[in-house]
Amino acid sequence: MRPSYNASRDVVTLVKSVLFHRRNPLHFHFITDSIAQQILSSLFHTWMVPAVRVDFYDADELKSEVSWIPNKHYSGIYGLMKLVLTKTLPSNLQRVIVLDTDITFATDIAELWAVFHKFKGQQVLGLVENQSDWYLGNLWKNHRPWPALGRGFNTGVILLLLDRLRKLRWEQMWRLTAERELMSMLSTSLADQDIFNAVIKQNPFLVHQLPCFWNVQLSDHTRSEKCYKDVSDLKVIHWNSPKKLRVKNKHVEFFRNLYLTFLEYDGNLLRRELFGCPSEADHNSENLQKTLSELDEDDPCYEFRRERFTVHRTHLYFLHYEYEPSSDNTDVTLVAQLSMDRLQMLEAICKHWEGPISLALYLSDAEAQQFLRYAQGSEVLMSRGNVGYHIVYKEGQFYPVNLLRNVAMRQVNTPYMFLSDIDFLPMYGLYEYLRKSVVQLDMANTKKALVVPAFETLRYRLSYPKSKAELLSQLDMGTLFTFRYHVWTKGHAPTNFAKWRTATTPYRVQWEADFEPYVMVRRDSPEYDRRFVGFGWNKVAHIMELDAQEYEFVVLPNAYMIHMPHAPSFDITKFRSNKQYRVCLKTLKEEFQQNMSRRYGFAALKYMTAENNS
Repeated sequence: MRPSYNASRDVVTLVKSVLFHRRNPLHFHFITDSIAQQILSSLFHTWMVPAVRVDFYDADELKSEVSWIPNKHYSGIYGLMKLVLTKTLPSNLQRVIVLDTDITFATDIAELWAVFHKFKGQQVLGLVENQSDWYLGNLWKNHRPWPALGRGFNTGVILLLLDRLRKLRWEQMWRLTAERELMSMLSTSLADQDIFNAVIKQNPFLVHQLPCFWNVQLSDHTRSEKCYKDVSDLKVIHWNSPKKLRVKNKHVEFFRNLYLTFLEYDGNLLRRELFGCPSEADHNSENLQKTLSELDEDDPCYEFRRERFTVHRTHLYFLHYEYEPSSDNTDVTLVAQLSMDRLQMLEAICKHWEGPISLALYLSDAEAQQFLRYAQGSEVLMSRGNVGYHIVYKEGQFYPVNLLRNVAMRQVNTPYMFLSDIDFLPMYGLYEYLRKSVVQLDMANTKKALVVPAFETLRYRLSYPKSKAELLSQLDMGTLFTFRYHVWTKGHAPTNFAKWRTATTPYRVQWEADFEPYVMVRRDSPEYDRRFVGFGWNKVAHIMELDAQEYEFVVLPNAYMIHMPHAPSFDITKFRSNKQYRVCLKTLKEEFQQNMSRRYGFAALKYMTAENNS
């Protein structure tokens, strides 16, 4: 499998198409770099598909086996790794189907597995003939391809008999061939495919030719239409062109629709049990079933409690990500979460904050593709490599706000994080200011939460204040307000805005009931409590926990952030209109406080009394 974030997305579409049609247990073997392994192991762990086993093999360890081969193909060094599978895969693994990531299945993969029974004599490789004219050497003047048998074979789909290949000393066979051909060819044009074909040219008996519907190749110079009479015969479609959906073929609409179906298909539907196949539930799945069975389904707050244990499929680093840690250990990542209706905030936040960002996006599979198109069409987002976009797929009826925050927090790889919300624009220069504050306030050796005072505007077009002086004059003119002052003063009252107006040095404030400021903390600070979903108490509980762990709250005199207006969220509407929702929130609050007193003892008593007085 190719490395990089994009290949991880491709492989998900392939896996969905395989899972959709399968009726048997599956075992996937992924050869990946460390990035793709992190992404895919997290994805499969949270996907919880029954009767699927996944193993990873480190591509970086294999590089030295093939890095001596000059290769012009866009897949780079990863395009050569199929050559070393006999060495890489476990010695007790006898046979394997090898797939490129740009493959879509239109049938049960077990049908392809059954073809192994048709191998005769010394056949060890199952391949489909190449559908392009490449190996015929007539595509342009002086075109000199590698040697191949006739049209050659395409290696996007390979059936490998590993045990027999090992006996044939495959390792030496392909190396000697590659060394000999490279003397005149100088490099490969089609990566592993050139070398496989050169070996086959000398040893035609190694190949069992598969019917061409097992690898219908949609590249530009193919005769794939001659391969099948009717699209109903198709079994595997191979998008082996970087142009993918723009190739010329009379059935291209059909192909495109099939591909898009799996691209946007709700992956949660693939968690169904296999018919007549007792699933060997893994440890996590068993624990989850046990926990859920202990919940009382007649409890009016059952749905809230259940949400806390719902496992949401999670695709980390959905887009390319690049971050070089700074050497001075002061770096800060902005953390936030959002759903589709807040996408328009992303560009503005990127313009206000130049440092790393970790975002959790709550989306359906179809929305994830809309987000991809939106991001790829945005110059602002595409010019930023230091934003990690982590997709948490929709499930259940609540917005799992604190799970999303935790997902984004866990992917922070700077020493500090600024815990924000997506509808706030940080002041210009806040990133640098926070980094300086790390040093000034000795954040590395003390437990502090640095408070960034929050303001709001009701105007959709605000000329954003460039300085504290400008902000204060907008405050006096009534174009800005302290955040939520007219609906929920308690949330930010302890920040002490009156003192902040004239403050020139950081000042400490005490925790009070319902305090929910936006803070910068060390990366090792506690996570958010997952029992709070949707609207209400999700940040309050977190700040209370910081206080219980004896964090000092320090307000920064020259920092500010501004909440931009937007339509109310679905969850706040539910909170306001649904009495049961409010009752359950109160129950969960009480249970959280009891937990606090169990965990923090005497020190946590003040939270109970503060609550009773509020």
